[in-house]
Order: sequence, then C-alpha cells, then structure tokens
Amino acid sequence: MRPPARQAVWQSVRLALGTASALGLARFGYGLLLPAMRDDLRWSLAQAGAMSAANGLGYLLGALATTVLVRKMGSAAAFRWGMVLTAVALASTAVSDDYLTLLATRAAAGATGAVVFITGGVIASRIAARASSGAPVALYFAGTGLGIVLSGVSLPALGTHWHAAWIGMSLAAGMATLVSWTAAHAGGDAPAATTGRARLRPQWRTALAYLLFATGYITYITFLSAYLADRNAPLAQVMLIWTVMGAAVVAAPVLWSRPLARWRGGNALAALLALLAGGAALALVSSALPVVLASAIIYGATFMSVPAAVTTLIRTGTPPTDWTATLAAFTTLFAAGQTVGPWVAGILADHTSADATVTWTAVLCAAGAAIAATLRRVPPVPPTTATGPLPPRQGTALGSHRADT
Repeated sequence: MRPPARQAVWQSVRLALGTASALGLARFGYGLLLPAMRDDLRWSLAQAGAMSAANGLGYLLGALATTVLVRKMGSAAAFRWGMVLTAVALASTAVSDDYLTLLATRAAAGATGAVVFITGGVIASRIAARASSGAPVALYFAGTGLGIVLSGVSLPALGTHWHAAWIGMSLAAGMATLVSWTAAHAGGDAPAATTGRARLRPQWRTALAYLLFATGYITYITFLSAYLADRNAPLAQVMLIWTVMGAAVVAAPVLWSRPLARWRGGNALAALLALLAGGAALALVSSALPVVLASAIIYGATFMSVPAAVTTLIRTGTPPTDWTATLAAFTTLFAAGQTVGPWVAGILADHTSADATVTWTAVLCAAGAAIAATLRRVPPVPPTTATGPLPPRQGTALGSHRADT
C-alpha cells in the first residue's frame, strides 16, 4: 500500500469513530436497553417505538441544519462539535426517568448524530478522492459496527441498570471524540463558500428506495432485543447475537467494496436491500439460535452498506460541489423514514405481536429492492473535485470506482 493510501486508511479508521459514536452507540445502543427501560418505566411497544422516532426526528432536524453549519464553520469543525454534543446527549439520557425528558435527549442525540454522519461522509469522500482509494468511505461506514460490538459485549451485562449504561456510552463517545479529532482535519476545516444544491430529481428512484429502507431497517435493530426478550432468550444469547451482528457490519466492506465499485446502476443497492429483507424474514422462521444468528449476520453485513451504495450513486452522478447538499437531502429523507418507521411498527406490534416489527423491515426493504432494480446507469460527472482534478477514470467515494460505474 502506497504511503498516501496508508495515511488515508489511518485517517479513515479514526474518522470511523464518528459513525461508531453517532450510530453504533447513540442510535442503535438504545435497542439493547429497550427491554430494561420498557420494564422499568412500564412502556408499551408504541411508546418504546416513539423513543426511537424521537431520535429519528432529531436526525431529521440535524440533517436540515448541517448545510448551514458547514457553510458557517466548515465540515471538520461541524464534525468535531457534533461528536462532543453526541457524548453530552448520551450522558443526559441517564439524568431522568421522565418520558418527555427522555424523548428530548433522544432527539438531541439524533440531531448531533446527523451532523456527524453527513460531515464525516463528506470528509471521507474527500480523503478517498485524494488517495485514489476506496477504503476511506467503506471504513467510515463500517465504523458503526464497532459501536454495535461495544454495545453488545457490555450493555446487556448491566441488566436493569440502564442509567449506568447511558453514562458508559457517553464516556465511550467522549473517547471517540478525542481519537477522531485530528482525523476530521483531513477534509479541511475552512467554512465552505457554498454547499452546492441538492440534486434529488435526477435520482428520485434512488431516493425512494432509500426512504423505504430507512422506514424499514430501523425497526429490526430497535426491537430485536425486545423480540428476543419476549422469547425468553438468555443474556448470553442476546450478547452473542448483537456482537456477531456488529462484527458483520465491520466485515461488510470486504464483502461489498468490489460489487459497489463494479456493478452498474442500482444492482448493488437492489442486492443489498433484497438480502436485508431476506435476513429480516429469516428471524420469523424460528427463534432457534442458529436461525436468529444467521438473520443477524445477514442484517449486519448489509444494512450499513446501503448508505455506502447510495453515496456511490450520489458521488458518480453529482458534481463534487453538490455532494454536501445532495447527501444532506438524502439524509433528510432517510431521517423522515426512520422517524415514522419504529413508531408505526410499534403500534402494529401492540395490536398484534412483536413479529410485526420484523415483518415491517422485510416488506419495506423488499419494496425498496424492487425499485432499486429499475435504476439505470447514472450519467458520469466531470472527473474533478473541490480539491482539484482526479486522475482519468478514477473513482467514486467508495474507492477505485470508475467514473462510468
């Protein structure tokens, strides 16, 4: 590996602590704590789902605010402060048992997480372009798995002590902030004169598939622990399933970097969503450990690669000056979907069974796969970036992708 590529990988590994904190801990860690909080605070599944919806609403507001923040302070500064405030929001969740207060803190964590996710994605895309390597963006998204693994090996052991769990996640997020601090500078820290304009119309099918994914995928990971608790799954089994799922997220770039680089149009996105739907449906077949493990592995190996596939489609079909605005617009759609999804699925589950949450994921992701399968090749954009020209036929944000991918 050439020295610039090695440097890019190391920067991306540290930058990936952003997704580990903003997604792996601040968003998905709640799924592990949901059974304890639900029992202690006597929530219905609809109330538990509304807590996840509040996080999604905050994410939506954060996505809307990101372009303004980037214009005022730059991507690096926005990323850093987003990391700091995510750690603060996690600590605040341990302060009170009041439902409205918890809704507010979950919304705050969603808002700061959106800022981290979008700005980190832009920084990783710039690193990838400079290094002519696909590793930076792939590693950035895979960082989510690190947060899921950390949650899986630590949070269930705390049992009903969910206040302590939130404090522990806050400390972990604080450490992630320190380690990732200088990596954010790799994308530049100067305020942007413009973040470009969002280009949704040319990629409306991609946007619709992404919306269905967002509305569906979140219910599986939000209610997975509750689903297992309803089946009296032992603690060791919950820890194993969650940790294996996180490890699959980390391994996903190895599995998907080549298809994302070489498959044309929406083929990679369609394959990911189809596998995600099948993996979720597998959990409905049986609650036996091997079956649920297989479901979690398939889910983990696909769900964070969907944003990576969408980023690739945005990167190949959008001028570099419009990356931030377009990614923010897609993230806004994503946030809207994941705001509605868990709340509606929770209501359905209250009137039927916990199986409804998993069914919801399977059906919506299958619909998204059908739409993605209709995507054609996105017209290439001129091979330049905000930092200068790219080598001929050099790639997309996910690595040595050709400009005509």
